[in-house]
Amino acid sequence: QVHLVESGGGSVQAGGSLLLSCAASGLTYNDNSDNKRAWFRQAPGKEREGLAVIYPAGTAYYADSVRGRFTISQDNAKNTVYLQMDNLKPEDTAMYYCAAGAVYANSFSPNAYSHWGQGTQVTVSS
Repeated sequence: QVHLVESGGGSVQAGGSLLLSCAASGLTYNDNSDNKRAWFRQAPGKEREGLAVIYPAGTAYYADSVRGRFTISQDNAKNTVYLQMDNLKPEDTAMYYCAAGAVYANSFSPNAYSHWGQGTQVTVSS
């Protein structure tokens, strides 16, 4: 059974930084796997938004809304993916989720992922 557990959320002032972590268990994630990993967020009343995607070999892609401020990375040995968030803005306030999956779909769509964490709250004050 696959489990994804996020940590690292919290409250920060605008311009600050946070590092989110997502530890996986029960999931094969190495250079030979098809499972990509991603970070999404969802604010109240809004759709879940794909932010950053990383493939097993390390190739990463970002949504326009976070490119240049957020960095996704991974430690395959620890089966953990990270999201470094810098220069945070109040509009970044949301529940942040990590996801993993190998579904053939737009990698920024929730439909591309079959495993989800429980989420971690990020609140940015002005």
